[in-house]
Order: sequence, then C-alpha cells, then structure tokens
Amino acid sequence: MSLEPEAVPRIAVLDYGMGNLRSVEKALQRAGADPVITYDSELIHDADGIVLPGVGAFPRAISRIHDLGLDLVVSGRLQAGVPVLGICLGHQLVFESSAELGGAIGLGLFEGTVTALEAPGLKVPHIGWEPVRWTTESALTDGIADGTPFYFVHGFVPRPAHAEDVIGVAEHGEKFACAVARHPAYGVQFHPEKSSAAGLRLLANFARICAPVPA
Repeated sequence: MSLEPEAVPRIAVLDYGMGNLRSVEKALQRAGADPVITYDSELIHDADGIVLPGVGAFPRAISRIHDLGLDLVVSGRLQAGVPVLGICLGHQLVFESSAELGGAIGLGLFEGTVTALEAPGLKVPHIGWEPVRWTTESALTDGIADGTPFYFVHGFVPRPAHAEDVIGVAEHGEKFACAVARHPAYGVQFHPEKSSAAGLRLLANFARICAPVPA
C-alpha cells in the first residue's frame, strides 16, 4: 500500500489535549502518510486530510475543541471535500450528541447519538480485541478481511441515525456500529494505531483517500 512520493498526503492530527497523538502519528507514518500534530488552523487548512483522535470523556473533549475553534475548522474543511477520520472518542465526537456525563452536543458530521454500551454481565469499558464484520464495501476497509480483529477501548457507542452510514459492526454484549463512512467523513470506534497490520492497512487506505492528485 505504498504511495508514490508526489502523492504522499499531509494529514493533520488534531491536538486538543485528549489523545494518544504520538501513536497515531507513528502509525500514519508507517502507513505512508506525512502526519503533523497540530491545532493551528492554517496547518489544518493546508492538509490533505484530518484525523480526530481522542481518549477520555465526550463533554470535556468537545469543550476543548470549541475553545480552540477546531469545530469550525473541521466543518469548513469537510465542506471543501477534505477527508476526516474520527478514531475512538473522535468517532463519537463526529456524531450529533452524547449522553455521557449529562450530555453534550457533538460535531454533527453524522446524524445520531452516543449512549452507553449495553453489555449485561460483561466488563465495561470494553477493552480488547473483537472481530469486525463489514456491512458495506468502502475504500476505508479495502483489502481487510471480514471478521478481522481490531483493538477496542470504550464504554460508549454511537447510534447512527442512518443504516447506510454504517460500514462495520462489532459485538460486546450488543452489536454496535464501529465503523461509519459518508465520504469525505469517516469514523472508527476501534484504535487502528493499536491494531497491528489490519490497523495500518486501514490508515494506509485513509491516506490513499486523502492523497493529492499529481499535477
């Protein structure tokens, strides 16, 4: 999945103080992208793609995103056709709202809400490897076999309003949407940067989606 040198995409990894940024940066480098960790609007504006990572609670995360003005930057770049990928908490943030800790409004790139994972008798947060079943073909998951395990760490899940946005599901107590796509917006509940070769393949696919067309 190597990219031609002139097509290597610059991908902005958004830094709002709540993410495993270095792990994502290193994984994107290994996947053939040119990542930059930043909250600078000019750097984000010049990027070929955007990754929104995140670890922690939804309300605090969205508050920090608003404080930095990243919500407006992401919305503007998405409208310009720049691909955006939310990872883990970032996957939840791209939806309209969350019930976590009293509730908060999200970025609204996808319609739907985020609520607690329903897993009676099982440990929550859900931590570990689970197979992911692809429900729809997508450029994001090209070349990744159905049922491939990915690494999860989460206690909440999005409830997409539109079934056609869902491209992958996993199960921990309940079946839940763990991958969504409506180009140029994408989201995955699992951590591709911690998911071995399959995770790198997914990030390489995203890099290809972002890759600029050579002049």
